[in-house]
Amino acid sequence: MEYKQIQELIKTINKSNISELSIEEGDFKITIRQDHAEQTQFVSVPQQYQAMPAPQPAYAPAAPVAAQPAAAPLAPPAPAAPTGITIKSPMIGTFYRSPSPDKPVFVNVGDEVKAGQVVCIIEAMKLFNEIESEVSGRLVKVVADDSSPVEYDQPLFIVEPM
Repeated sequence: MEYKQIQELIKTINKSNISELSIEEGDFKITIRQDHAEQTQFVSVPQQYQAMPAPQPAYAPAAPVAAQPAAAPLAPPAPAAPTGITIKSPMIGTFYRSPSPDKPVFVNVGDEVKAGQVVCIIEAMKLFNEIESEVSGRLVKVVADDSSPVEYDQPLFIVEPM
């Protein structure tokens, strides 16, 4: 028997459930044994515990059950977001509400804006880009902070169409 044949036999035995194989060919004799000792591995996984409500019976009880006090909500409900059309940043850069620090802001909350009106400036790579409103309406909210970095498609203003 050749060396390659012996290697193939060993690979085949390892992949199977055979525990022992003996082969005799003339003067050649080979026995291959495989240990099948089971090894048990214990893996510890951290569990997250959640408070679950007690199971409710599928039927209505005949006697009234004392009501348990309701659990207090974990967080107060979030205030409703202003509705309207969002003016988003068309680029990455620094958001400015006014043309320069000593000049007044382009628009304030409550102002009427018209389509094409400049509402802010975004500085990108030392270039100051005027951002125009795409809609006409009343400015409801300024979402971005003045002189702060903004990302592409980040909300800047919310406008209520008129």
